[in-house]
Amino acid sequence: MTIKKSDKIWFNGKFINWDDAKIHILSHVISYGTAMFEGERCYNTKKGPAVFRLKDHTDRLFNSCKIYRMDIPFSKKEFNDACLETIRTNRMKECYLRPIVIRGYGSIGVDPFPCPIDVYIAVWEWGKYLGEDALEKGVDVRVSSWTRMAPNTFPALAKCAANYMNSQLIKMEAVVDGYIEGVSLDINGYVSEGSGENIFIVRDGKLLTPPLSSCILPGITRETIITIAQDLGYEVTVRNIPREELYLADEVFFTGTAAEVTPIRSIDRIIIGKGKIGPVTKQLQSEYLALARGEKPNKYSWLTYL
Repeated sequence: MTIKKSDKIWFNGKFINWDDAKIHILSHVISYGTAMFEGERCYNTKKGPAVFRLKDHTDRLFNSCKIYRMDIPFSKKEFNDACLETIRTNRMKECYLRPIVIRGYGSIGVDPFPCPIDVYIAVWEWGKYLGEDALEKGVDVRVSSWTRMAPNTFPALAKCAANYMNSQLIKMEAVVDGYIEGVSLDINGYVSEGSGENIFIVRDGKLLTPPLSSCILPGITRETIITIAQDLGYEVTVRNIPREELYLADEVFFTGTAAEVTPIRSIDRIIIGKGKIGPVTKQLQSEYLALARGEKPNKYSWLTYL
């Protein structure tokens, strides 16, 4: 999916032209993947543009950087303000935000400490991540032959660019084999997540989702869906999920900022439920989008208006 250019990118406290957002080829991030990032959506609500769970995304970015000993030279408030100002400066009403913190040019060794910390915030128009009709019709996925990294190797709690080399292998394998997405297992053979999404299954009217110990990213959309589901009276259990339980589920769906709430219609060519979006997924999807788009009151203050 080609990126649609916007006008300006925020860089270390000032705005630069989109085409001027460049780094040196020998920047530490190029050789060693030292970048922490976030993905956020701004929705055009009845009250104007608003970012969904901005503060929570910023908290996770700062936590990712803390794990990798990267000190962001801005406060969280300054960073949140910069996100909103980037949207305003680009005159966007609805967009995707990509804050990025990298180790830049300064040293070529593995030791990252001599390298400067550079911060960028970009925004652009981005449609449905898994396809324009994915939210309605669902997607076909496969269980990947690639396993998620083991605990105490790469920290899965950090949204780090290097972790997505694993995700790329999962995604490419799925695409080459004719699927939209892949589902990875953890080192113990339990369900982990998609290449860029968390996963839920519905069985007998109850929701199940893998635990953090299955090397998943602590998804903000995942946490949102857990909260919404519990508010609606659903029982939500976080536990290990054997691979075969995917096939026996009544419904399965992905969650993520980009994917939002996307139903899965088949896994490994096995039809899930009736092969289309199920009633529980539909209800949760509708509730999530209504809250994200400001179409109904939100007691959690998840929207930050421009």
